[in-house]
Amino acid sequence: QVQLVESGGGLVQSGGSLRLSCAASGSIFSIYAMGWYRQAPGKQRELVAAMTSGGSTNYADSVKGRFTISRDNAKNTVYLQMNSLKPEDTAVYYCNAELAGSDYAALDYWGQGTQVTVSS
Repeated sequence: QVQLVESGGGLVQSGGSLRLSCAASGSIFSIYAMGWYRQAPGKQRELVAAMTSGGSTNYADSVKGRFTISRDNAKNTVYLQMNSLKPEDTAVYYCNAELAGSDYAALDYWGQGTQVTVSS
């Protein structure tokens, strides 16, 4: 069984910073990519940032220059440093991992979500 456990959400004022963490645990054979998505009320879930095992990154245009994704492969952990936060960044942030478990099948896994609220 694979689990993704997120931490680091909360309430912050506009212009502030937060750092999200997501640790993958369980019977993991290989992690191919990890990333963050977010879903605001009434909106579809969208990609925020992702990083492959080789270090390639992809960011949503709305967060480029403000958010930074990083990974600690030894700890199976991905981080999202969020700076210059805006009220429109308010959403539930979900960790995502594309990985192969003990059965070697590559699947998508999701964390439970962590709320980020940016006040104006």
